[in-house]
Amino acid sequence: MFYHSQNLINPIVPDEPDPSAANALQEGLGGQFGEMRTMMQFLFQSFNFRGNATPYMDLIQGVGIEEISHVELITKTISQLLDGSARFQEDQFGSSDEEGSVALNMAKEQQNPHHYIMGAQSALPVDAAGNPWSGSYVHNHGNLVLDLMDNLVLEATGRIQKSRIYQMSSNKTLRATIAFLIVRDEAHQAAFAKALEKLGVDWGKILPAPKFDSSQFPEVRRLMDLGLHREQYTFRLDGSMMEQIFSGPSPFNDGTQLTTLKEPRESFPIPQAPERPEEFAPGLDAELQALADAFTEFKESGGKTNQNIGINGTKDE
Repeated sequence: MFYHSQNLINPIVPDEPDPSAANALQEGLGGQFGEMRTMMQFLFQSFNFRGNATPYMDLIQGVGIEEISHVELITKTISQLLDGSARFQEDQFGSSDEEGSVALNMAKEQQNPHHYIMGAQSALPVDAAGNPWSGSYVHNHGNLVLDLMDNLVLEATGRIQKSRIYQMSSNKTLRATIAFLIVRDEAHQAAFAKALEKLGVDWGKILPAPKFDSSQFPEVRRLMDLGLHREQYTFRLDGSMMEQIFSGPSPFNDGTQLTTLKEPRESFPIPQAPERPEEFAPGLDAELQALADAFTEFKESGGKTNQNIGINGTKDE
């Protein structure tokens, strides 16, 4: 069973909308080496795990559960980069206050107009070219060593791609999220490399981890100074054996130590997306809001009330 805390694993930093940055970030979400793939690959490997090597299963699953939070974070970031990009002001009837203007005129000029046609200024399960995410990206070999090596390549490739996306925009919203994901990808590289090391595999000769200094990015450097690249989380309420793998010296031989924690040290509020009338995405109107409020009140009272909820959301005696 899984439990969800209504918080983000990293804060969304405010900045101006940037549809081009949002589309580049789609590769980090729905691309072949993006967060949707890592989430599904690690979870499927853990769900299909064979044998009694429980610490390795706990490690793969813990990383997979964290990837769920990365999918949430990167989705919220893309939506934040898109939201309000039309710069549209309208009256209550959905008409622009400028004669002859078109509410979403700019949308057709963007790299991915589906962000406006299909998503109402929000993220989609696609890559930067608009190709739908595919389950064929997921590798689950059933062989522990091969799965761990595949995962190490996946995290290394995702990390280098995210470093390229970082270089594509100076937008603070994009850079804060992508820097966090770069740091966590390095932690996951360390996790799978350490697991291979524990199995006696000389992975450094078979598959050397790519060497590039992402700490040149100031947002990345700040997170590394906090040690986030050497932590891994179990997200387990019933105990985990992950620490048998993720502990001791880093497999990158840089003098750092690996630390297993139950959960991240901090969490952050989820920004609320405003209504978008120009996208016909208003949320609840007054009548529906009244009905929802009445139903919530009824549930909170345990259904023990002498009042009945009318069809229009009013209370009948």
